[in-house]
Amino acid sequence: MLVKRFLNATALTCFLLSASASFAQTVGPSGEAATPSSAITLSDADLASLKDKGYKAALLWHTSSDFVNAVSAGAKDEFARAGVKVVVTTDAGFDAARQRSDIETALAAKPDVVLALPLDPVTSAEAFKQAIADHTKLVFLSNVPAGYKQGSDYAAIVTDDLFQMGKQAADALAKSIGGKGKVGWIFHDATYYVTNQRDNAFKSTIEKDYPDIKIVAQKGISDPSRAEELASAMLLQNPDLDGIYVTWAEPADGVLAALRAAGNTKTKIVTLDLAEPVGLDMAKGGNVTALVADKAYELGRTMAATGLKSLLNQATPPFIVAPALTVTKETIASGWKESLNRDAPQSILDAVK
Repeated sequence: MLVKRFLNATALTCFLLSASASFAQTVGPSGEAATPSSAITLSDADLASLKDKGYKAALLWHTSSDFVNAVSAGAKDEFARAGVKVVVTTDAGFDAARQRSDIETALAAKPDVVLALPLDPVTSAEAFKQAIADHTKLVFLSNVPAGYKQGSDYAAIVTDDLFQMGKQAADALAKSIGGKGKVGWIFHDATYYVTNQRDNAFKSTIEKDYPDIKIVAQKGISDPSRAEELASAMLLQNPDLDGIYVTWAEPADGVLAALRAAGNTKTKIVTLDLAEPVGLDMAKGGNVTALVADKAYELGRTMAATGLKSLLNQATPPFIVAPALTVTKETIASGWKESLNRDAPQSILDAVK
């Protein structure tokens, strides 16, 4: 799911991990400081100014998924509070050419606000030119069209707090093994700014904050289907691992299979994003000890609120991040709901009863 969400690897490769002696954080494509999504709110006066004006919105997504559904739900609920009608919702199926057609179709409906995740920076830069000419307010999820300037071309970029996701994964794994021991680090071996930042944040947090935990094995993975094979080799060389970090949930399922095949019930797994197989293992008290996710519903709410503030000619921060969320066995039902705005799969709910 993760890689599909961020198909274009070049769109925001300028994202950096900004570090000082005491902290690190996710920053924007031009080094912008992150504004927390909780700071983006509409006052009663704002809502009154927006209602009964006939404003319209469009949601132009890159694909369909639980994540996209949750983002859409957050956006639609916020638009509804302001009396703004969502007139177009599209799914480009990871096809940049199709997304360009979606944009042209949506603009024919004359939306005042457009929320979108641009698949290709070059194609989308051309496709959204008409929206800029029409003075449509643009808010982008994670990616930005090439050459676009915040303030004049678009209102803001909204994304996950990538550093915090990696850091919380490190904190969760450290807690599960008592703050000491040997761990493996399975990172995404490709140039994707999302996974790269999250993976590196895990590693840097372990190295900085947990001197009694050593990363003794590390493997890069580009094909999730090879995760079981890779993990089996790692465990053969390091049978005494206390924990393993896995870059996201799909390959984590392969790592879990390797542990089961080895009869290993000791080694803890921490991974990122929510998925039923790893969630069910955690609910049953298995190897998976924590899942770290983004708050997808909050991403959508924030995008809509940002677009509406721009519609009111209010200044908006250029780079906004929604918080990370650590989900454990004890919080799995509420965490799933908070992240994806829907109940956890029934198998998981049954397991935690």
